[in-house]
Amino acid sequence: MQFLKSFYIHNTFFRYIAVLAACFMLSFWIHALYPIAWVFTWVLIGLFLFDIYLLFTNAKGVDAKRRLPQKLSNSDLNPVSVIFQSFYPFKAYISLIDELPQQFQKRDFEHKTFLLKNEKKEFEYTVRPVDRGEYVFGNLNVYVSSPLKIVKRRFVFQKDQMVPVYPSIIQMQQYDFLAISNNLTQFGLKKIRRIGHTQEFEQIKEYVAGDDLRTVNWKATAKQNQLMVNQYQDEKSQPIYSIIDTGRVMKMPFNGLKLLDYAINSTLAFSNVALKRNDKTGMITFSKNVETFVPAVQKITHLNTILEKLYNVSTAFTDSDYGMLYAHVKRKVTHRSLLLLYTNFEHISALKRQLPFLLAIAKKHVLVVIFFENTELEALIDTHAEDLQTIYHKTIAEKFSLEKRLMQKELQQYGIQTILTKPEQLTINTINKYLEIKARGLL
Repeated sequence: MQFLKSFYIHNTFFRYIAVLAACFMLSFWIHALYPIAWVFTWVLIGLFLFDIYLLFTNAKGVDAKRRLPQKLSNSDLNPVSVIFQSFYPFKAYISLIDELPQQFQKRDFEHKTFLLKNEKKEFEYTVRPVDRGEYVFGNLNVYVSSPLKIVKRRFVFQKDQMVPVYPSIIQMQQYDFLAISNNLTQFGLKKIRRIGHTQEFEQIKEYVAGDDLRTVNWKATAKQNQLMVNQYQDEKSQPIYSIIDTGRVMKMPFNGLKLLDYAINSTLAFSNVALKRNDKTGMITFSKNVETFVPAVQKITHLNTILEKLYNVSTAFTDSDYGMLYAHVKRKVTHRSLLLLYTNFEHISALKRQLPFLLAIAKKHVLVVIFFENTELEALIDTHAEDLQTIYHKTIAEKFSLEKRLMQKELQQYGIQTILTKPEQLTINTINKYLEIKARGLL
């Protein structure tokens, strides 16, 4: 039974059969071909049996192993490697078929190669998940054939290997390195001109060209007999909360990824940067109710708590209750904090319904409302209108695009910080706004 499960006919065998059939058919007119065709038939039967002997006498002809990361990173290209080795005494032709998780909807995965005697090879491919959750890899199938290529033997390894998909860990690690080296501008983050300075004193140092003359410490200057200045640093240990709207407006997809997942990836990367810069980070998710509340903490290990909470966040089909959010923030967030609200407004009327609650939150805290440009409209706006229907579509698209900018100005008129961003630039723009607020001492 095990033999039958692993026994397959190679495609080349059917070509041999086709040649034999042609010989027998031609022998109807060319009689000399008839005995030759029978000779070829018996030779093919002998080779068929010999090929079975070559492939099935070795109990462990091939060994293969799939190597997966402990966690896959959502929306990123994750490497998966397969290591395989041949123990056959001849050149083995390999066809590798990995049964990918059903979320990828990929049914044509195949990698072909060959292995010499006792040779080991490694093959790497990438997968890009667009949903968080559990991904189950099925069988790792290795089909082996000899140089005769008449039959194939199947080996099966690592059935049902599960790996969880978490928010974008790769993206977080990219910004982690830049936060440590203070090179965040390398990712397009603009340099912020500081207006004044914060009041957290760091040290007294010698004056160098370019230092603010208003920070000269005259007592230290008199003692050292040279100009000395006070050096200040951004205030630390300030509470910062990422607030994620999980209502229906965050279900909108862009490039295969929901707005919610863009917000989750940004929250993870931003929280890591803020923690590395010695601020406290917390998180709130809400829809009809406040679903998750993680108090702001400064410990770097706190990032694991945020990661685990983000893993289980999902969207609802209801409108979000901003009144409930305001009540929760008023009760639970007692110190003045920076609140980054990830949401989306498609119509200015939707914004005006929530504006009283946003203003109430902004009275005590520094509120940054982050919402998204509809990048799908850009192609429509740039389309050359050639008929009446295209003109209608283009006009409506321009109206929606204009409304987004009007919403941004409406919020800014009330002193609420805003970020109107393309989904793929969300993390960059969020960190940029954070650095701007810190540099200007607004918190």
